[in-house]
Amino acid sequence: MATLPAAGSLSPRHRAAIIPAETRFHRRLAKILSHAADVFCEKGYEGASVRDLARACGMSMAGMYYYFESKERLLYLIQKHAFTTILERLRERLAAGSDPEQRIRAFIFNHLDYALANEKAMKVLSHEDDVLKNGFGAEIAAIKREYYRICLGLVDDFKRERGVEVSSRTAVLSLFGMINWIYTWHKPRVDGDAGQLAQQMGDIFLNGIRSAPATTRKNNASTRQRLNAKESRNGNHHAAGKR
Repeated sequence: MATLPAAGSLSPRHRAAIIPAETRFHRRLAKILSHAADVFCEKGYEGASVRDLARACGMSMAGMYYYFESKERLLYLIQKHAFTTILERLRERLAAGSDPEQRIRAFIFNHLDYALANEKAMKVLSHEDDVLKNGFGAEIAAIKREYYRICLGLVDDFKRERGVEVSSRTAVLSLFGMINWIYTWHKPRVDGDAGQLAQQMGDIFLNGIRSAPATTRKNNASTRQRLNAKESRNGNHHAAGKR
């Protein structure tokens, strides 16, 4: 059976951590997490046993318990690995440009690129979102908040450049609604690859935001006209009463 190096950070005596460098250990760990994600995807967290996970990962039961302690730790590692990878790639892509629209498009492409290449892991992230508790859950929640804040900042930058008056929170959560569930419907021959989808979704999202200012100004103008007309009528009424 394959084993991980004893010096690895997955020892029960240390907090699990994902090594960003492409080391032999990291590649081996990524493969184990991929196999474990397959099991969780097929059987669900509650339905998957440690024996199922050990068999899929090519490890003995003893080895599995030694390096991962529990299936909760393994699920935590799957989620941390996924979100850490997405964030690292996103930062690299965002560093390549400063145009607000292109940065939002980079965000969308980055998410879809990872999601389509790791559909089972994304399904696990979505369906087992609330399983992790205590420190594990808090750490993953913190990474998710950072991801949300990055997207919020991108939308705020776009709003400032375009003079858009729209809720950034609503826009960001709507975008996540578009991109998070792609694994449930994506068909490569029909829908295209990550680049094609990112272009289309980016157009839909950004054009939707662009339409907001004109609508907002029109509504505000209509409201002001109604208020001015009412004030004018009231003024004429009072004036007539005084005469």
